[in-house]
Amino acid sequence: MPVFASAVLRSSVVSRLRAAGCVFAEDEARILLTAAATPAELAAMVRARAQGRPLEHVVGWAEFAGLRIAVDPGVFVPRRRSEFLATEAARLARPGAVVVDLCCGSGALGAAVAAGAGHPVELYAADLDPAAVRCARRNLAGTGAQVFEGDLFAALPDALRGRVEVLIANVPYVPTGDIELLPPEARLHEARPALDGGADGLDVLRRVAVTAPRWLAPGGSLLFETSERQAADALVVARSVGLAAAVSRAEELDATVVTATKS
Repeated sequence: MPVFASAVLRSSVVSRLRAAGCVFAEDEARILLTAAATPAELAAMVRARAQGRPLEHVVGWAEFAGLRIAVDPGVFVPRRRSEFLATEAARLARPGAVVVDLCCGSGALGAAVAAGAGHPVELYAADLDPAAVRCARRNLAGTGAQVFEGDLFAALPDALRGRVEVLIANVPYVPTGDIELLPPEARLHEARPALDGGADGLDVLRRVAVTAPRWLAPGGSLLFETSERQAADALVVARSVGLAAAVSRAEELDATVVTATKS
């Protein structure tokens, strides 16, 4: 922590954040005090956070699955509940497996799987958002991953067809009508395409599911996150394309993951 982070200053930062409505003001103050290199930078960071910018955008990173993930302004901030999706994917990734992180955002899931698998995997990632792709390339540097920009499977090399053993697709699943109910941090500061899943929240999932069997290897699995109330409908989507699908739940993270496997 910088030397200027006195107890008085720390208390002042906590008070400012609490007044702005930050529920975890003390934790956020600790992060800001650690991240800022000068008093002027700290003041600017506190001001930005108090104005509603996501903490992760203010400091430029998010903690995810024990990793520090770079997150630029406008890029979707990885949620802690998605650590369950990363854990489930890493469990299926055998040594040398072809793993694809589709709708990769910052690349947090791919990075977590690469770290959590415990052995090398052949990792690819893709996203439609150029800002997200830039983040993903930074976050996946050193993993050997290739990161592509484009719309879903159209971004991937054709050579991967029929070879993907673990396909992670953290598609947007918030129903369009619920976007306005999201916290301002997400609603105002994250790219809408990373949030909006269409009328019932499953539009992008349907696009992924209908094409996934052509990219999965025999025995390969598509894994995606959904909400608990959407899980039954998500299972129908996965099963409608011939995949054997099941739901896993992590109550402590409020996380719901569907694993859909090609026979």
